[in-house]
Amino acid sequence: MRTPRTFLVAATVLAACGAPAGGAPSAGTPAGGAPSASAVASGSSSPLAAPLPPAQAAAPAASPAPAPCGALGCLAFDTPAQAFAHVLESGPRVLAVGEAHAQQGSAGVPSATRRFTELFLPALAGRASDLIVELWAVDPRCKREQVTRVEEEQKAVTQGQSAGDQGEFLALGSEAKRLGIRPHLLTPSCQEYDAIVRAGPDAVTAMLEMIARLTAAEAKALLGREDAAGKMVIAYGGALHNDVAPRPGRERWSFGPELSATTGGKYVELDLIVREFIKESESWRALPWYSHFDREQDPDKAVLFNPAPGSYTLIFPRSS
Repeated sequence: MRTPRTFLVAATVLAACGAPAGGAPSAGTPAGGAPSASAVASGSSSPLAAPLPPAQAAAPAASPAPAPCGALGCLAFDTPAQAFAHVLESGPRVLAVGEAHAQQGSAGVPSATRRFTELFLPALAGRASDLIVELWAVDPRCKREQVTRVEEEQKAVTQGQSAGDQGEFLALGSEAKRLGIRPHLLTPSCQEYDAIVRAGPDAVTAMLEMIARLTAAEAKALLGREDAAGKMVIAYGGALHNDVAPRPGRERWSFGPELSATTGGKYVELDLIVREFIKESESWRALPWYSHFDREQDPDKAVLFNPAPGSYTLIFPRSS
């Protein structure tokens, strides 16, 4: 996950529910920012916490049919693994996974990153060639003052996040490599760092646009590799950049439309939501599935919404 003289900083990636309508993301949003912008020691990665409950760990050999649960194609599955298998039935070339990031005060509730790593990633071994993780690999040739300025801009967005977020992103990449799925980081150029610094009050917007641009370019390059023919490329980060139909004004923040066109529609947007993280707020209520979701209904089921072709939201069962 790390080359010599390179340290990692987290991309400023917000879940879709973490951005206020009509503007750039802010620190007080429910999803918060991506993992913190602190440097990571060489070879470091946080171990995964204790295993999830067996009931959530895997689908049985013969899975019962899901139960309809309302509008937007809602289906309730016995396990998250069953819901994930349903999402993969279309055979996407690009699986773009977005999450609502764990926030401070969420200790004891497994994050979406951890759940994806433990529950879903093993099912992609042999089916996926590469994983793009929204962490930045900083070119050591870049001026330190540029990097520091960008880190300061990130702090305003990521200050409310869980301290374990970055370690779990690193653990995701490490586990992917163990399973034979090549992990990749985003690598902004020094010119891109300079552009973010020069953006001044629009620095966060500049970062969001850059993340979408770099992810799209990396994914297209990976799709073109001969040894990746017929296999998926996974992009993992906040549930904002993966939108296949971005909200007006956010088109430049998402790589969804570009990669959907590149793959001839073989693109799937999958947002992962931890039930306990859902809040009563304007930004959460703006999500298309929110008004159709009853947290008291089927609390022990994995609820899957399909609001548009190629677009899914998976809400995990309650954690306890």
